[in-house]
Order: sequence, then C-alpha cells, then structure tokens
Amino acid sequence: MLHGPIGSRIMQFALPLAATGILQQLFNAADIAVIGRFVGKNAMAAVGSNSPVIALIISLFTGISIGANVTISRLIGQQRKADVSRAVHSALLFAFTGGIVFACICELLSERILRCMSIPEQVFGMALLYFRVYIAGMPVILLYDFASAVFRSHGNTRTPLICLLTSGIINVILNLFFVAVLHMTVNGVALATVLANLISSVLLIYFLMKEQSEIHFSFSSLRIDKKLLKDMVRIGLPAGIQGMVFAFSNIIIQTSINQLEADVMAASSAAFNIEIFAYYMVNSFGQACTTFVGQNYGAGQPERCLKATRISFLQDMAVTVGLSLLILLLGKPLLHLFNDDPAVIEIGLIRLRYILLAEGINVIIEILSGCMRGYGYSFVPALICTAGICGVRIAWVYLVFRPAPAFPTLMTAYPLCWAVTAAALTAAYLFLRNVKMRDFFRPARAHQKN
Repeated sequence: MLHGPIGSRIMQFALPLAATGILQQLFNAADIAVIGRFVGKNAMAAVGSNSPVIALIISLFTGISIGANVTISRLIGQQRKADVSRAVHSALLFAFTGGIVFACICELLSERILRCMSIPEQVFGMALLYFRVYIAGMPVILLYDFASAVFRSHGNTRTPLICLLTSGIINVILNLFFVAVLHMTVNGVALATVLANLISSVLLIYFLMKEQSEIHFSFSSLRIDKKLLKDMVRIGLPAGIQGMVFAFSNIIIQTSINQLEADVMAASSAAFNIEIFAYYMVNSFGQACTTFVGQNYGAGQPERCLKATRISFLQDMAVTVGLSLLILLLGKPLLHLFNDDPAVIEIGLIRLRYILLAEGINVIIEILSGCMRGYGYSFVPALICTAGICGVRIAWVYLVFRPAPAFPTLMTAYPLCWAVTAAALTAAYLFLRNVKMRDFFRPARAHQKN
C-alpha cells in the first residue's frame, strides 16, 4: 500500500472485499429464499422486517470496527509494531465482550423493540422469534467484523473471504436441514446464521494465530489498551452513529412499508436482498480508500493519498454502474428465486429501479466518506450523511409519503437523499483538502506544479 502501483492493488483489495459482502448477502438471501419456498410469504416478511432493526443494533460496533481499521492501518504505516499488536488485541476483546453486553440488553427488550416497527400481528410472532435467536449470536457476529477489519488494515481481504465462503456454505446446508428436514420456521434460518458466524469467527481467529506479522493474535496478550481503544472509538464512533441513524431512517421506511400490505413487505425484502449486491461493491472501494489513505497518511505521503482517492473513485464508479445495470436486466428472474407471486415480483421491480439507477451517486458518498475517515476526520462525513440521508428520508416520509401513501413515492426518498448528501460531501472534502489540511498537501501541490 505504501509503494508501487496503486490501481491494481486497490482492485486486489476491493474485489475480494466486495465478494465477501456479496457472499454474505447471498447467504442472507438464502435465508429469505428457503423461508419463502418452504414456509410462506408471511415468514419471508417476518425475516425481512427484522433487517433494519438488526442493522441499527449492529451498526454502532461496525462503525467502531472501521475505527479499528483506520487506527491499525496508520500504526502499520508508521511501523509501530508493538502498538499494532496492542490495538489488534484491544479491538477483538472489545468486540466480543461488547457483543455479550448488547445481546443481553436486546434480549430483554426484544418485544418492546419490535413493537415500535408496526409489524402486523400475523407476522409479529415469527419476527420476534427470529430476532431473539439471531441477536443471541451478536458476540460472534461482532468478532467476525472486527477480525475482518484487522486483516483489511494489513491489506488482506482474501482470508475473510475464504472464511466466509466456508461458513456460508455450511449456513445454506443448515438452512435446508433445519427448515426442510426438521420443519423449523424462522428460528431455523436464524440458528443457521448464528452457527455460520461462529464458524467464520473461529476460522479468522485461527488464521490470526498463525500470522507471523505484527497482527499476530495470542490469547495470552488479550487486554485492552485504553489509549488505542480511545483512538478507535474516536474515529469509529461517528461512523457507528451514522450507521445507526441510517438504520433508524430505514426503520422509518420499513415501518411505512409495513403499513402497506404483506405483498409489499415481501417484495421489498426480496428486492433489498438483490440490490444490496451493488452496494457492497460501492462500499468495498470506500473501505479500500480508507485503508490506503490511512496507511499513506501515517507514512506522510500526500501524493499517494490523493492518487488512491482518485483511482478508488474511478474504479468504483465503473464497476458499480456496470453491476447495477446487470442486476436490473436480470431483475425479474432474480425475484422469482424468492417468490413466484406476480404481485410480489412487480412491486420488487419498482424498488430495484429506484435504487439501482441512482447507485452511482452512492459512489461519491462512500469514496469521500472513506477518504476523510482515512485522514482521521470521521465526524464531518458522519454529520453530513446523518443530516443529508436520514434527514431527507424522514422529512420525505412525513411530509410527502404519509399524506399520499404509495410505494413508488416512498422509494423516491432514496435517490433524493443521496443527491443532497453527495453535493454536501463534495464541498466538505474540498474544504478539508484545500483549507484544513493544506499544509499536509502542500508538497503534493508543489510537485504537481513542477
């Protein structure tokens, strides 16, 4: 990351990371598909209605894992090997213990949490059952996220991919066994997901123990370095809060969807599990930008920081737009994998069009946010995304959708909020580069003039 060509290395970093997210979503989609085929669309709606609230709960720790990635990347760039080791062990211990605490809290409040979602009574029982089983696996889910962040900070996105592929195949097999053979319902797919996350976490810890570099893991070294953890939280907490507010706005969207009908709930759930593939591609280049910028910023190389940002943006835009168009072309047969109901498929296609045709705007948001986090400025993009994305969505729901509730009206909130946020982030990035960090970038400007 600190020397040699950048373009090919960003691609080598981002594509396995995107494949990891896509595979993860494929296995999540397998949950929905198995439920839809063997149990019915009410069970399918129950699983789908859980997605926003689960994302809300997990987002806080996912954001802090980004802070761990940035902190460890910067320490690697500065060649502070002892501090890298302390940061790795602090991050993993924090993830596991934090997961236990949050799982206990969420189990106690589970019914109250889901009641806020306006889930129909015919779906609520299964939604609650799925939530309680899934949330019990939070310690291993968060451990996987943080262990993956450790590997990413070192430039390795292949190992998390291999671990996820192994556990994901097991997840699909367990889905079919629990639901088709043992005749379990939503609790079967939730249990399969928890067991798969346990396997992937154990595999990642095993590979970290085999590492010969500064990210080597040892149980005897498990302790929290308060200063390094504080740095991770300082950088990651704004991203985590941003993710939580995103999830909260999605809960408002999902609550609005729940007020329409079961067909809309099922269709939206199926479409989400397809469209998210494009987002994982967008996000993977954003994370690549964060890691490359973080290491080169730590090493004091402004020219490579700027080049990494520019190349990440161009590659992300090309790949994301191409993938989005491909998914749109295959939209109908992909939706058929979840449910054969013509009404469900037609409604699902509406969501795919609104989301995927605007996915290129998301590239601007992810790359600029990732770049600024790499420099350690995490609060500004979090604030802008919170106000731009979440503020616009919430205002749209209450001011436009509620007076005339229709699914296409609701979906318009997505491209609109992305456009507002992308414009604000562009202005913030230019201010950061030209004013706030002008001393850091002065050598790069001088080199460009020469």
